[in-house]
Amino acid sequence: MKATELRDRSVAELNRTLSDLEEQLFKLRFQKSTGQIDNPIKIREVRKDIARVLTVIGEYERQEATHE
Repeated sequence: MKATELRDRSVAELNRTLSDLEEQLFKLRFQKSTGQIDNPIKIREVRKDIARVLTVIGEYERQEATHE
């Protein structure tokens, strides 16, 4: 997921994406603890996607704060 793709979404869509990614990360961590994970690198990718979403949400919040 690229940041440019995320910037085209609304804040509500970003929050839904964030909750989906957090749920996916939980499931991946659970799989890792039980030894059933197929691709452990996926955990790192999901964490980076979460960081991207949070960054874009922060950008929107800063834009709103400066426009008030």
